[in-house]
Amino acid sequence: MSRIGREPITVPAGVTVTVAAGNEVTVKGPLGELKQTFNAAIEIKQDGNVINVCRPNDQKEMRALHGLTRTLLNNMVEGVTKGFAKKLEIVGVGYRAEKQGKKLNLGLGYSHPVVFEEENGITFEVPDNTTIIVKGIDKQAVGQVAAVIRSKRPPEPYLGKGIKYSGEKIRRKAGKTGK
Repeated sequence: MSRIGREPITVPAGVTVTVAAGNEVTVKGPLGELKQTFNAAIEIKQDGNVINVCRPNDQKEMRALHGLTRTLLNNMVEGVTKGFAKKLEIVGVGYRAEKQGKKLNLGLGYSHPVVFEEENGITFEVPDNTTIIVKGIDKQAVGQVAAVIRSKRPPEPYLGKGIKYSGEKIRRKAGKTGK
């Protein structure tokens, strides 16, 4: 049995979970609403404030879907209660970030600024000009936006300049040595 899949999901107060036909799950909470459709073979049972995920058989595909479905449901419940955040750090002389209204302007050494707009429930915070915090209720969307921002100037291995995740270790190379 899947160790992750068999764990029950406890729904906190203030969150409503509805399971419709075809395994379409809607989770409403204080921060917003998320909706997702899961594989029809996986059974989602709701008993009061506890959700259990069951699989019909022990085939390899069903075992994989069992843990995946439970984790995605748990992320939906956690997202509408607490939300998710990714912290990015900018390293490099002249590299900076600033927020103007609902736009995030990045100066990354190009001849033009790189601009991102807040959309689909994703918001940006810029506590200082070298830190960006991407926030939202959908874990996948937060991670995707953070990855797209990082891809505009990934950290390079010689000086470590670029955009990196907070806590990310950059493998450094030695560079040239003199005679």
